[in-house]
Amino acid sequence: MSKETMEFQSETRKLLDIVIHSLYTERDIFLRELISNAADALEKMRHESILKKDIFDKDVELGINISVDEKAHTLTVVDTGLGMTRDELVANLGTIAHSGSKTFLNELSEHEQKDTSLIGQFGVGFYAAFMVAKLVRVQSRSYQMDDKGHEWVSDGTGSYTVEECPGLHRGTKLILELNDDSHDYAKEDTVKRIIKQYSSFVPFPIKLGGEKVNTVQALWAKGKNEIKDEEYNDFYKFVGAAYDEPLSRLHFSADVPLSIKALLFIPKTNMERMGLGRMDPGVSLYCQKILIDQHSKTILPEWLRFLKGVIDSEDIPLNISRQALQDNALVTKINKVVTTRFLKHLTALAKKDDDKYAEFWKTFGMFLKEGATSDFTHRDAIAKLLRFESSASESGKLISLAEYVERMPESQKDIYYINGPSREAVEAGPYLEAFKKQNFEIIYTLEPIDDFVFSHLGEFDGKKLVSADRADLDLPEDKEDKKEVEEAAEKLDKNIAASLTKWMKETLGDRVKDVAESKRLVDSPAIIVNPDGFMTSSMERIMRAQTPDGGLPMSAKNLEINTGHPLIKGLAELRVKNEAFAKTIVEQIHDNAMIQAGLMVEPRAMVERNYRILAEAVK
Repeated sequence: MSKETMEFQSETRKLLDIVIHSLYTERDIFLRELISNAADALEKMRHESILKKDIFDKDVELGINISVDEKAHTLTVVDTGLGMTRDELVANLGTIAHSGSKTFLNELSEHEQKDTSLIGQFGVGFYAAFMVAKLVRVQSRSYQMDDKGHEWVSDGTGSYTVEECPGLHRGTKLILELNDDSHDYAKEDTVKRIIKQYSSFVPFPIKLGGEKVNTVQALWAKGKNEIKDEEYNDFYKFVGAAYDEPLSRLHFSADVPLSIKALLFIPKTNMERMGLGRMDPGVSLYCQKILIDQHSKTILPEWLRFLKGVIDSEDIPLNISRQALQDNALVTKINKVVTTRFLKHLTALAKKDDDKYAEFWKTFGMFLKEGATSDFTHRDAIAKLLRFESSASESGKLISLAEYVERMPESQKDIYYINGPSREAVEAGPYLEAFKKQNFEIIYTLEPIDDFVFSHLGEFDGKKLVSADRADLDLPEDKEDKKEVEEAAEKLDKNIAASLTKWMKETLGDRVKDVAESKRLVDSPAIIVNPDGFMTSSMERIMRAQTPDGGLPMSAKNLEINTGHPLIKGLAELRVKNEAFAKTIVEQIHDNAMIQAGLMVEPRAMVERNYRILAEAVK
């Protein structure tokens, strides 16, 4: 049969322009598309070889061979798959010249933002080759015994030709004559890099210059019982660019609500804590072992960016714009399913191996805290995985919120917490006194983010999370204990106390919102509390630190005084004898309480005042 020339229609030329110039953001993608098409042809051939006996080149090994010629500036991709007859060449490679192109363009015109997911419905991924080639030759021979080989040739503009090409083996050979600006793709190093990035897990051997390039198996597609620990570790090193073994792994598959296979690893090291900057996501998205989105920013929530591994879903449409995931609803579903399974994995790890979970928490707990503040969907599950020290735990020993609730006495209604730079600082401060008095456990939030976590959670297991530095703290009253404390403390007369607090408020002015008699203090003379139930002292410290010029004004606090403390009773007497010096004492009491609350004070003024007090004391 002589060579036939077929003209592309005007719609086809428009479509080719879109495919070649508008849809891809990276030209490297063209090779992934060609390898993916070859893998599809090989998979179909494997299926046909089971069903049929009469197959041309039956004993030829299934695989993909790629070669380059730097001098001729050509790239050749050969597969031993199903191959195509003449009619199939015209139908498959000429799809865009038929009714499909018009339908596609009609669909495209109805979408202001080109919905590239439509492209997958018309099989035009092959045309990505024209991004880098000025001429494409396709030589193909079908597996059918009575077929003859044919060659399809086009420069991607106005037409293509088809003619017989005898002497071909079964399968398809693509010969790309590269554009002047694409000669890099005729270099083995460039081609090998692209194969390793996008097609490492294609289930057929890909050889470049006779050497197999895809040497790593797609472990996520195999059953867990088929895989040894060493294989898992080697795979982790490959996908995670790691040199050590992972701390833990999660390998699962699901069919409902989506077809998902996932293999995720928890590293042993947190690179962010090592001061190397914010980590990029470490999980890549695949469809049928072909890379769709490397280190995807959408497939998992950002707070899981420390994970390494692979998620593969057959439900993701294979379309031309794989690097721009268009089906947001589908991505959201995958995100939710995998995140839920990973949180269940952590829950099981915490129950099964407390030491290993403690190691995980020490390394990656900050990410779970980030998730608690940002991920409403999984907030309750994350809350169960949080760990903190408490007044009932040994130093360095962490407890869960569930353990805290389990130990709560019947009279206690809320979960209490207090922030500080260290356990020692918290226990040396005045905020624990009321809780010790009633034998209530209190959680120590020792990281700056902790108070934000608790404010976002709001409650746990139906119990409110309450900061111990709140002015409206409402602890249940122990009448017998209160009577003993009052008798031992010999507090100021109520009228004298009321007059003293009023005078102290006048003395401190705008530095405090109010001064009041404390119901919580036992041993300390004074305490700073927050009139705003939401804003804790810790949260305010963080917000002030994030202000570049430190210009965020300090919000006014409440000062509570212990009217049974000798210093406060002495202050009431000093006010009568030497009011000027008594005011100096009030200012120092306020600054001391601010320091115990972890809030900054003006050090120069405080030091100068200290000297005045010391000078008065040695007179």
